[in-house]
Amino acid sequence: MKNSILLLFLGLISLSQAQTKNLPLFIGTYTNSCDSKGIYVYDFDTNTGDFVFKNATEKVINPSYLALSKNQKVLYSVNENGTESTISSFGLDGTTGQLTSLNQQKAQGADPCYIINDVLNVIVANYSGGNIAVFRKNTDGSLTEVKQLMQHKGKGIHPRQESAHVHMVYFSPDKKYVLSTDLGTDSVDIYKYHPDAANDVLQWESSIPVQSGSGPRHLTFSKDGKKLYVLQELNGAISVFDFANDKLNKIQETTILAKDFKGNFTGADIHISPDGKFLYASNRGEANTISIFKILKNGQLQSLSVVSSLGKGPRNFVIDPTGKFLLVAHQYSNDIVVFKRDLSSGAISDTGKRIELCSPVCLVFGNQK
Repeated sequence: MKNSILLLFLGLISLSQAQTKNLPLFIGTYTNSCDSKGIYVYDFDTNTGDFVFKNATEKVINPSYLALSKNQKVLYSVNENGTESTISSFGLDGTTGQLTSLNQQKAQGADPCYIINDVLNVIVANYSGGNIAVFRKNTDGSLTEVKQLMQHKGKGIHPRQESAHVHMVYFSPDKKYVLSTDLGTDSVDIYKYHPDAANDVLQWESSIPVQSGSGPRHLTFSKDGKKLYVLQELNGAISVFDFANDKLNKIQETTILAKDFKGNFTGADIHISPDGKFLYASNRGEANTISIFKILKNGQLQSLSVVSSLGKGPRNFVIDPTGKFLLVAHQYSNDIVVFKRDLSSGAISDTGKRIELCSPVCLVFGNQK
């Protein structure tokens, strides 16, 4: 009798562990190169890597980057459209995945390419405009007109560095700072963040130069917040910094390029696994790869492998919160490749699963309800 009860108990535990854990997956796309509705919402099974389409917007222009509010009731997007660019807010139905437009505001800078938010503010990097725009949230999650505009100035030695090009804004882990990468001026800028301020939400603190002509694009922090990893688009370098308050001290520079690679490339995105043990970076052009690094105890990177992304133009990628899967959005082969991720080695392998979409760019996971 005792054995039967024990077996039943173990069976219930096994069944519980095998239950589907679905997470909402939000996908931003470009809409001017093929047939796209804009933003797509899927359910993603973190046990199997399977996915189910839930909903999509209609006629939203180039929502290339997205940000989800903490309460998961509002989704924000850029609308990358040259000098006509805007920022959009959408109410989100967590059950159906339906997105309902709340409002739009002018981006106040051409070609916004990254967006972040907290309880009070939405902050946007305008690439061609070379500036950072801060918007206040209304009580319903919609956006006020721009509250603050921080204009960058300067240029670099590369043909693409004819002016400032702010490519990313990112909160420090303690939310005391906002960091930005500027591809045009080869700098990482640090702003003190005052979320409640009436006017000066961002206060410029310092500008840290990277290698001339490197073109810093994206960055991420170590799990403990003490290391900063900056991916350069134009030379494929990753710079590793010690980070303390508003100070950066470079401790390593490595590359995402395979040793025998000779073609053209453009570094794209960078992320760390949920356990903080591995770092991944994507590379486009003729490379179309994912570079995998082990994060050593001192925070420096050890290259493990460079593998094919199995598509063209791996713009953005995401690791699901369980760490089991890595999804790569391919802007030019019009698909999202689902890789299985080995939690011990950090290696990725093809599941054979594909989300077929026009020009996917940005992938954002929500939380389980």
